[in-house]
Amino acid sequence: MSGLPTLLYKEVLRFSKVSTQTIGAPVLTAVLFLFILSHVMGGRVRMYDAVPYAAFLVPGLVMMSVLQNAFANSSSSLIQSKITGNIIFVLLPPLSYLEFFAAYVLAAVVRGMVVGTAVLLVTLPFVDMSFRHPLWVVAFAVAGSAVLGALGMVAGIWAEKIDQVAAFQNFLIMPLTFLSGVFYSIHSLPAFWQGLSHFNPFFYMIDGFRYGFFGVSDVDPLWSLAVVGIFLGLVSGLTLALLKSGYKLRH
Repeated sequence: MSGLPTLLYKEVLRFSKVSTQTIGAPVLTAVLFLFILSHVMGGRVRMYDAVPYAAFLVPGLVMMSVLQNAFANSSSSLIQSKITGNIIFVLLPPLSYLEFFAAYVLAAVVRGMVVGTAVLLVTLPFVDMSFRHPLWVVAFAVAGSAVLGALGMVAGIWAEKIDQVAAFQNFLIMPLTFLSGVFYSIHSLPAFWQGLSHFNPFFYMIDGFRYGFFGVSDVDPLWSLAVVGIFLGLVSGLTLALLKSGYKLRH
């Protein structure tokens, strides 16, 4: 077996062995968000004139789970390997930095998709959902989880302690996710905050993903996919440059 499939298998096996923590916990969190927010807001708010708030909320919660878990997979794997010293067993084999990158990002995509699918399946009995454009759903889920997988690698490479990865997630990933339209449409915001939301790449991931369910969105899904694709290219380029230089990995 060549290096890429072996490393990918190792990364997938790593999170699947602790599925209660890596899959069960995010699903429970998403369900609690759904129950609490739909109870408080369900009878008062409708989005896009025809979509009940609970139904509107589900794609946001699914995508939030996809993004956060994709980031957590690659970032936690790298920082744990660096702290314990077993990163040397990944660096010693004749793996190219492209294979290294692909294995970690693909494993992040797998975890993100597994968690997102689990959240969707658990929430479906409680809401009436439609799937107008399923290919858009898959496209944004895969692209979004790849972006966060690469960002997780950047965090894992840069960080020297688990605290630094947690800070990266708490002060960058979490705010960008929560302010991306997971719980609301940006059209409900004042004009200034609507404009500011368009500078958040996570907004385009959430909005495009939601379009796949309802066929309506705040931004043209083609434009959203283009923005996500450009962001993926930028983050991937940064990650590959760090891997090629051996920054904080080989020195």
